[in-house]
Amino acid sequence: MSEQLKDASPTSQIDYVAYEKTPRFKELQKRRRNFVVPLTVFFLVWYFAYVLAAGYFPEFMATPVFGRINLGLLLGLGQFVTTFGITMWYVSFANRKIDPMTEELRSELERMEKS
Repeated sequence: MSEQLKDASPTSQIDYVAYEKTPRFKELQKRRRNFVVPLTVFFLVWYFAYVLAAGYFPEFMATPVFGRINLGLLLGLGQFVTTFGITMWYVSFANRKIDPMTEELRSELERMEKS
C-alpha cells in the first residue's frame, strides 16, 4: 500500500512523498497557506457577522441609507462584492506567485522522470 502512495506510475522512479518534504515544495505550500488562511478567516468572520447582525439586530440592519435602500441590503450586497474581490485577488496572487513556482517544480519533476 505504501508503494502505491509513493508514486502514481509503475515505471516512475520519483518518490513523490519525499519530494513533498523538499524545501522548495514546502515553500510553495507555505506561500499558498499564508495567503489563503487569513483571507478565509476574514471572510468567514465577515459572513457570520452579517448573518448574526441580520438575526439579532434587525433594527440596525433596517437603518435607512437612502430611499428604500437600508444597511442590511448594502451589507448583503457587500458579501457578493467581497467574494468576487477575494477571488480576483487570489487569481492574481496565484498567477504571480504560485503558478511560476508550480511550473518550476513540475519541470524539475519531469526532468527527474526522464533521467
